[in-house]
Amino acid sequence: MRFVTLVAATTLACLLLSGTLLLDTAHAASAFPIRARALTANKLYRTGELQASQCPEREVGPKTVAAAKRYLTAVLDCLNRSWGAHFKRAGLPFAKAKIGFITKPRKYCGEPWGSAAARYCDAERRFLVLLDDDMLDDSTDLYLFQTAAHEYGHHVQNLTGISRSYDRYPYRNKSELNEQIRRMELQAECLGGVFTGSVWDSLTERSEEDWEILLQITRDSGDEQYKNRDHGKGRNIAIWLDKGFRARSPQACNTWTVSSSKVS
Repeated sequence: MRFVTLVAATTLACLLLSGTLLLDTAHAASAFPIRARALTANKLYRTGELQASQCPEREVGPKTVAAAKRYLTAVLDCLNRSWGAHFKRAGLPFAKAKIGFITKPRKYCGEPWGSAAARYCDAERRFLVLLDDDMLDDSTDLYLFQTAAHEYGHHVQNLTGISRSYDRYPYRNKSELNEQIRRMELQAECLGGVFTGSVWDSLTERSEEDWEILLQITRDSGDEQYKNRDHGKGRNIAIWLDKGFRARSPQACNTWTVSSSKVS
């Protein structure tokens, strides 16, 4: 399996990055177009909008592990309810995701932890969140919320067969593999935005400014900041995140059929 992770968050620079692949793309060859229908024409894209639902935020204080656990567990409950109802309406099989927490990196799902902030494991249908000082340094923005929503995007990919098709899809070189990783990660980011958009009206303490702050953090924290080529430029990550947020529908998150420049 091509295992993908999240980098540890910092106060002003939070980027979802692959934990293991730091690949050179000086001679990048585009993998576009992707031809697997499980990726390009998945039933998920025809399921319509997520219905609006309630997900009031719990308070979480800086550097408070217990509060962060309660906060993220509550977000996961919302994610399971919202996506579960969506899958039921669409007639798709569903299973809840689980969450776990660690305060120090450790091996997970057969892979070293690396510099991840959180990791989803297909086999366990669970993601772990690293609640270290970097993650909890500033818990007033939407980063914790979006971390859970992004990881749940990987759960949605797992349930719909996208992950399996992605794992098996061939590539000719490292550059092409990196592009496929970017398509996978940008889709999870978009799906996270879909959920956040669907519950936005229930986040009564949030304003458009909070969303813009998260988008700006994302724009400032793309691959170009870390010399990686496996998650996308900051502006593209922000575009896909905001696209899902505005559309509130998985249809907006088909990263597998767009041109390479949109997942660069």
